[in-house]
Amino acid sequence: MGRFVAERRSITLEISDQLLCLFSADIRDEGDRYVVEVPRREVETGAVDSGSTYRVALISADEETETDEETVSDTPPDQPQPPVEPGETRYVEIEDIGKQGDGIARVERGYVIIVPGAEIDERVKIEVTEVKSNFAVGEIIDDV
Repeated sequence: MGRFVAERRSITLEISDQLLCLFSADIRDEGDRYVVEVPRREVETGAVDSGSTYRVALISADEETETDEETVSDTPPDQPQPPVEPGETRYVEIEDIGKQGDGIARVERGYVIIVPGAEIDERVKIEVTEVKSNFAVGEIIDDV
């Protein structure tokens, strides 16, 4: 289980290591059922598969909760947070080579880390140097 602590007031949420994605959504009444829509990007990035069954947890979106979420990140609440942070060290396996010849590794939810100088099937220890909403860049520290 991971921990999440909001900065404005002391909130601690236990987050399962099995968490695939996190997003905000409205619940729509369709008469005989209620529908929660999963954003297309969650399927496109590989976080979830269409047609599969998942557990869903609902957290109240009252004003106080929304304020705390805004304090923690600049990412809009309907977008998942990047699973890495600048300065973080990771072991990754290079799965592909990008158009400019850089190694491509994928971590949680299909999130991409670009690793210059890495080769396909190489396993390397990296330090994350730059983080964007849809990808990160990592620098090789050591070959594994």
